[in-house]
Amino acid sequence: MDPSNRKRVLLLSSAVFMLFAVLLAQFFRIQVLEREKWQRRAEQQHYFYIVEPFERGTFWANTSIKKGHPEIPQKLAVDIRKYHLFVDPASIPGEYRKEIAQHVIAIARPSQQECERLYDQFEKKSRSRRLVSWLDEEKKQAVSRWWQPYAKQRHIPSNALFFVGDALRSHPFGKLLGQVLHTVQMQKNEQTRASVPTGGLELSCDSYLSGTLGKRRLMRSPRHSLHMQQVIKEPEHGCDVFLTINHYIQAIAEEELEKGVQLYKAKGGWAIVMDPHTGHILALAQYPFFYPDHYPTYFKDPELIQHAKIKAITDANEPGSTMKPITLAIALKANKERLKAGQKALFHPLEKIETSKGNFPGRGKKPLTDTRLHYYMNMYLGMQKSSNIYFATLVQRIVQSLGDGWYRKELHDTFGFGSKTHIELPGESVGVLPTPGKKHPNNRLEWSVATPVSLAIGYNVQATTLQMVRAYAIFANGGYFVEPTLIKKIVKRSGEVLVDNTRSDWRSLFPRVVDEDIVNEVVKATKFVTKAGGATNVADVFGYTEAGKSGTSMKIVGGHYSDKSHFASFVGFTPVQNTAFVIMVGLDEPEAKFIPGRGLNHMGGTCAAPVFREIARRSLEYLGVPPDDPHGYPRGDPRHDPAKADWYKETLEMAQLYQEWNGKAKK
Repeated sequence: MDPSNRKRVLLLSSAVFMLFAVLLAQFFRIQVLEREKWQRRAEQQHYFYIVEPFERGTFWANTSIKKGHPEIPQKLAVDIRKYHLFVDPASIPGEYRKEIAQHVIAIARPSQQECERLYDQFEKKSRSRRLVSWLDEEKKQAVSRWWQPYAKQRHIPSNALFFVGDALRSHPFGKLLGQVLHTVQMQKNEQTRASVPTGGLELSCDSYLSGTLGKRRLMRSPRHSLHMQQVIKEPEHGCDVFLTINHYIQAIAEEELEKGVQLYKAKGGWAIVMDPHTGHILALAQYPFFYPDHYPTYFKDPELIQHAKIKAITDANEPGSTMKPITLAIALKANKERLKAGQKALFHPLEKIETSKGNFPGRGKKPLTDTRLHYYMNMYLGMQKSSNIYFATLVQRIVQSLGDGWYRKELHDTFGFGSKTHIELPGESVGVLPTPGKKHPNNRLEWSVATPVSLAIGYNVQATTLQMVRAYAIFANGGYFVEPTLIKKIVKRSGEVLVDNTRSDWRSLFPRVVDEDIVNEVVKATKFVTKAGGATNVADVFGYTEAGKSGTSMKIVGGHYSDKSHFASFVGFTPVQNTAFVIMVGLDEPEAKFIPGRGLNHMGGTCAAPVFREIARRSLEYLGVPPDDPHGYPRGDPRHDPAKADWYKETLEMAQLYQEWNGKAKK
């Protein structure tokens, strides 16, 4: 070969080799070194990713409460599948955009706000713009039936309109248990896509209810429809929360509470129904109601927002005379303390105590009075007639013998005043219990010489309704301090139980704080309250035994007690033996006036007690609890038989004693 040709061939071969080496290096750089970069760009051209939402955990009602009669499980709050309609504006030719928008509006019927901005979404430089939110399955299918042939005829990519699934919180029973459940905001957290609770159990149980998002990949291609998609990460759904609330008893409580508030013209009211043995809350009702699905209406109105609170745990009121059974229990405990020390008892249940004079240390020229004049009382008469002077006398003896600190310790340690119940709800108030030696911010002492007398009759102390129910449960269960709860179980979708409050050995969980003999005496005294001659006989649950006490306290308005604004309440339990539940009803500011044939409208024994009676009666009938006082019905009822009725003989004897001690004294 010619040397010159050989040289040209060599140069050409070298050039080809160098070019091949450059191509090889470039291939190595693109395919190996920058593989992820170019793969990401390719995927962005052909695919896009959307989150695969998780289902928020479901709240379930307690449908196992009726022994031997299991009911169908009921959902109180649940996520339901909804869809958001999106558009890929870049895939839709300009001449079709207005027509498509008109069809979407006609079929999907979006909100006014969505209609106003829908046309603009087609003009955005984006591959994903939301058109309509929260479509149900029916509207989704209607849009799809129109869109698929429309897009095919005009050679528009079928996935230029696409749906993204989402979960919307739904409340099958509407307003039922509204304040307790609350809800979640429509707008989710933009970063985590998690729901934002508005309050209630949705907030306190959020860590359990929330799950983990998944991921779905969709293809951008005129040849492939939206169905060419793949879930590349499965979502983890939230835990289910099984409540202690029974939906039927909750409905009864809400219905009767609404009637009571309207009948007695109160600002509002609330009620709690609790199993005193386990602490399980069977109903927690409040009126006016809160409708979770309409939460924005409440949060935008400073007046309506008050109805979103759970006032049975956030509002602490002076309990008034509902404190008297607790005062009695502490006095009986004081008797035991003195007897242990070899001293004489402070009082005897049958002791004749003068109650016509209400002069007590520290009250100055303001003697304590009763609603009517009584000259002499014993323990049972004092409770039956709700004598302020009688119970103030007992407490005066307590502090003189055992001291203010002992009395305060009993209120706090034994009955839980001044301490939270730790119910699974946000915003619980601790209440107010004064402390000897401690000062208010204004430098005045919380505890004065007159404080024990006030505490004895339910003033100078503030307690929530749930605190009072917890205290009365001690009398209903034989002396045990239970912890109220709204939750039976919290369970993962896999079946793993994370929280379990259904243990049957409840007595081992809760400490005994009051001896059984003291409980029996308090129950015996409170049984007189609802019978003939009692201060609250309208609380009598015909056919059943019950024990309880009403209370009426003046509210502080403008720094002073108001004779127009009151908190009226009744708390009791039924049946007395094998108690089904403790119920407390509170009415906020019932109209202060006298009603002929009924008495003072604003008194707890007038307005709250009948609500208690009806909630108790209907709930017992629903549960199928057999009457334990089958002859305890009013005159005119064929079942009425006073000779066989519970507590008739005892009531008659007490009426005769009252007449003997007070009728003659008047003369």
